[in-house]
Amino acid sequence: MYLINPDKTSIKKLEEKKLSQLGVKERNHLQEWIASNPQALGEDLLIIQKEFNGFNDTNERLDLLALDKQGIIVVIENKLDDSGRDVTWQALKYASYCSSLTKEQIRNIFQEYLKKSLSTDSAEEKLAEFFEKEYEEISLNMGAGQRIIMVAGKFRKEVTSTVLWLMNYKIRIQCFKATPFVLGEHWFLTVEQILPIQGTEDFTIGMAEKTQEDISSQEVLKSRHHIRLDFWSEYIKYNNERNLLFKNSSPSKDNWIGIGIGITGVGINSVISKNYARVEIYINRGEKDENKKVFDFYFKHKIEIESLFGQELIWERMDDRVSARIKCQLNGVSIFEKDNWHEMITYMSINIEKLEKIFRPYSSKLSSFLKNQ
Repeated sequence: MYLINPDKTSIKKLEEKKLSQLGVKERNHLQEWIASNPQALGEDLLIIQKEFNGFNDTNERLDLLALDKQGIIVVIENKLDDSGRDVTWQALKYASYCSSLTKEQIRNIFQEYLKKSLSTDSAEEKLAEFFEKEYEEISLNMGAGQRIIMVAGKFRKEVTSTVLWLMNYKIRIQCFKATPFVLGEHWFLTVEQILPIQGTEDFTIGMAEKTQEDISSQEVLKSRHHIRLDFWSEYIKYNNERNLLFKNSSPSKDNWIGIGIGITGVGINSVISKNYARVEIYINRGEKDENKKVFDFYFKHKIEIESLFGQELIWERMDDRVSARIKCQLNGVSIFEKDNWHEMITYMSINIEKLEKIFRPYSSKLSSFLKNQ
């Protein structure tokens, strides 16, 4: 790794170190770095437990347990300077143990993790937020596609050879090399994938309620989709009689539908669930830093925006996620209670009109602002 000097005419090599040379500990440091910044592994992961030992008939502990955006269990094993010889076997055991975790068990595991972290958040709500779906429609650990991620300063040939062989049999394993660099008092860390993802393969062992839950959850999803299609049909019809904001929209089986306001990656969503109805400015232009800049641009105009809106909005920068949003929300209503539909439709229709009129004029200013960044 090199540092580009301010004049851009030369570069300076950074000093490469071993993690242990810097006093870094596997559990206290490397594990915590990954737990707090799982994006270092190249994707959005939700950490649901540390030092997990909830396996039947064994006291073994895996380092980190996570979910990816597809709801697949990810076992993360960390080693410091050297992977050792047995990390692959160790990780395979943990993946096999986790293969039979049910959705409810995963929720309980995550809730316990939040409790240990002194968080008052609900595991259901955090899962719904991560997957951008209602909890009831999220599928977790379906089938046998569990994944393994191993992180170390160096991987022995015994390990890489075994991993390559396993990948031929479509076991999903990634190896990441963690390398620290030093420049004066500053430390830098690169986390580089050295072995790629392949497909999926069947593992079995475990805690056995899972198969029946997988089957029944698909039937529940079908029912939910029909309800949403009916609701959005009424919502679109109501709005088209008022404002034509949804004149080009069709009913959706999802729990949200959206409209644009003249700038890519920023739109207004109407969102429904079993607990609320909300309207939100949803910001996702692909890059996390740019999304936060868009949010901050709007936040500078917060007083003016809320004055025009007529009440306070809920501003969620969501620094731990790629996206951001600004919302108003009606609690205590449910998409599954048809008696609530009129109240939900009226609330969202009134507020989407207001947000569209307020935020659309900012689009040209925002576009100019982003071009100058």
